[in-house]
Amino acid sequence: MISVEDFARDAEKWFAEHTPRDVDFMLPLTFMEVGTDQQFEFLQNWQRQVYDAGFLGAAWPSAYGGGGLTDAHQSAATKIMREHNVPIMMNTIGLSWAGPLILDMGSEAHKNKYIKGILSAEDIWCQGFSEPEHGSDLGNAQLRAVRDGDEYILNGSKIWTTHGHYSKYMILLARTDTNTQNKYAGLSFILTPMRVPGIHTQKIRKLTGEHGFTQTFFEDARVPADGLMGAEGMGWKIAMKTLEFERGARGGQAGGFSVTEPDPLEILNLARESGQLEDPVVQDDLVDFIIEAQALNLNGQRAKIGALVRDNPAGLPLINKLTKSEFAREINQYALTLQGARSAYYVDEPNAVDGGWWHRAYLNAFSATIGGGTSQIQRNIIGEHVLGLPKST
Repeated sequence: MISVEDFARDAEKWFAEHTPRDVDFMLPLTFMEVGTDQQFEFLQNWQRQVYDAGFLGAAWPSAYGGGGLTDAHQSAATKIMREHNVPIMMNTIGLSWAGPLILDMGSEAHKNKYIKGILSAEDIWCQGFSEPEHGSDLGNAQLRAVRDGDEYILNGSKIWTTHGHYSKYMILLARTDTNTQNKYAGLSFILTPMRVPGIHTQKIRKLTGEHGFTQTFFEDARVPADGLMGAEGMGWKIAMKTLEFERGARGGQAGGFSVTEPDPLEILNLARESGQLEDPVVQDDLVDFIIEAQALNLNGQRAKIGALVRDNPAGLPLINKLTKSEFAREINQYALTLQGARSAYYVDEPNAVDGGWWHRAYLNAFSATIGGGTSQIQRNIIGEHVLGLPKST
């Protein structure tokens, strides 16, 4: 096996030579901002290049298309990706949620069928959890799945299905039993093909002006029953494990990154260019941002050291999910305040600072405070499962 050091050197050389720099259109800052076919095709091709070079899925089993190396190898490659500010990995739901889940709980047939396509970006995945009428009450999902021989017949709809119009597969939480008194016991988890009769998507225009989200409709759609994970009625348990991957509370993701994180030093440059760097109040604010960014970085490193988090291994990742998403919103909002009246200009307007980059980053930051559990729900999870506080009545 190649050493981590040699692997990192290979990654450094490859990304130095192959990272795209002269892209003549706007690249998304997050996987949820992919709104045009041009962006999608570029990022799909980029992910395939990184995978073919061996720097994505390095720690996934070679039997299913991974690199067969270790988490340390993949971490080294991902770190170098950030240092080179490479484009995001767009197939996030496959790489970071569905793929790790299938490797952890899927059948041998599931692993052989799905894993390689996730890594190569041939198979794009979306998530079918939220529904229009139920908000954050995931346990009350009503999309019906009725067993008919070797198929399930699906009726209902899901919303906020990122990349739904591009996706080949969906991780779907569906109700298979309406008679049980326990609503959670009536849910099942189905790996669902999207390109079948009876399934169609409708794009949702976002605050940022693009259509990264869709609503997905199921009308007597027939899907193979062999997509069922676990047994019927296990859907809630499997969905909760999926959310552990989504929130970073469980490892095993394929690598890369799906969100361009804010850099306090870039805010410092913005303050300098706007002539406000000598203001002691601005200096104090910038120091606070730099301290918080470093704390989040160190917490992320600490979470990977078992001896330091033995009492509650999921605690720091759950806290980091909340604090990082709120930090991104706050620091990007501060960047706009430094721009004064010019903050009124948006993308493609001649007087926009940095082409409207900060405006996009600010508006996009709100999605991270909602996805994977809103900040309000995340605080409840931390209170109950990390701090041991009682449920409110």
